[in-house]
Amino acid sequence: MHDIKLFVEKTTDVKNNLSRRGYDLKDVDLVIELNETRKSLTQKVENDRAQIKKLSEQIGAIKKQGADATALMDQVANIKKGSAENELRLEENKKSLNDLLSRIPNLIDESVPEGKDETGNKEIKSWGTKPDFKFKAKEHFELGEDLGMLDFEAAAKLTGARFCVYKKQIARMERALINFMIDQHVDAGYEEILPPFIVNADTLYGTGQLPKFKDDLFRLDLPDRDWYLIPTAEVPITNLKKNELFNKNELPLKYTAYTPCFRSEAGSYGRDTKGLIRQHQFNKVELVNIVSADVSDKAHKDMIDRACSILELLKLPYRAMLLCAGDMGFGSRKTIDLEVWLPGQNTYREISSISNCWDFQARRAGIRFRGVDGKPEFAHTLNGSGLAVGRTLVAIMENYQQENGTIVIPEALRPYMGGAQLIQK
Repeated sequence: MHDIKLFVEKTTDVKNNLSRRGYDLKDVDLVIELNETRKSLTQKVENDRAQIKKLSEQIGAIKKQGADATALMDQVANIKKGSAENELRLEENKKSLNDLLSRIPNLIDESVPEGKDETGNKEIKSWGTKPDFKFKAKEHFELGEDLGMLDFEAAAKLTGARFCVYKKQIARMERALINFMIDQHVDAGYEEILPPFIVNADTLYGTGQLPKFKDDLFRLDLPDRDWYLIPTAEVPITNLKKNELFNKNELPLKYTAYTPCFRSEAGSYGRDTKGLIRQHQFNKVELVNIVSADVSDKAHKDMIDRACSILELLKLPYRAMLLCAGDMGFGSRKTIDLEVWLPGQNTYREISSISNCWDFQARRAGIRFRGVDGKPEFAHTLNGSGLAVGRTLVAIMENYQQENGTIVIPEALRPYMGGAQLIQK
């Protein structure tokens, strides 16, 4: 959600900013128009109330004198009728204005590069050495199926496409990665959270998934329940402070959580149909920060470093990309993607997306704190994967594969695998 004052007072700046995303600027003009109507209707309603109050006092005085106040009472009745109509129009106007504002994406930080799609993203860091295999590298699903530890056919029988049954050591490695990542983040000062995996519509509105991205969600078909499976732990964790006004000394709030994530992948059919890259259900360890505006940029850098540290401990080559204006998410002000090298695909693939949303989500969710002067301020919210567990598993399988089809377990992960050094039949 946006501060309406910004749209009114800096309309040109807002239009110029949103145009970088390729957003339809007619919506900005409609916001200004609806806001002018809102102010006009509000003034009429307030004037009617003041006039009704004044006439009511006159009616009371006339009745005390035993005189006839019928004419004034009829006048009050007419004013109330007109006022009721204006109040109804005002409520409809506010709903239309809020609905429109809720569908307009976040403004973009000035450091974000121009660009229409991922080709405009800018590499800002590269780490690690790509493995130099003396054999043709296999993709993870080939390795997993050869080992008998990734079973896509069984999952299709149980549910459908874009699901997988993990078995034996691969199943254990998935669990090991979750524990390893959570331990690393907790040791770095993050508070561990285990939230519900089902949330209501209001919670999804707070982080920006609703109303715009309803088709990407799995909604539960239950009577009298507007419930959804979470697409990411960002949703319940950010909303922990929903509709709260708390003291600034509680900040920063730094959370980490493991959850399964559920996404319909609407619009992605035909892409990544094989393997674990784009599943309807996948595991992720999330990082969320809730901070004051003055430390927002620092918090973003710290979260990026936190996610990078996991890749570096696992010795997985990666690069960090500053996303361009046309490739950023709806609620993000600035995003850094971490892309891990996958030798089986001979390309980099996203493994974490770390976004600073500024006060965009906080305005939607009502997350406020009292500043040093005691006045309420909207917090800044940040989120990012630390990391996507399934894609980390994919990266390990492809980067640590051996010619005979076995997979070396990274040293950092071996204590979580009972000391095992190798995944093999």
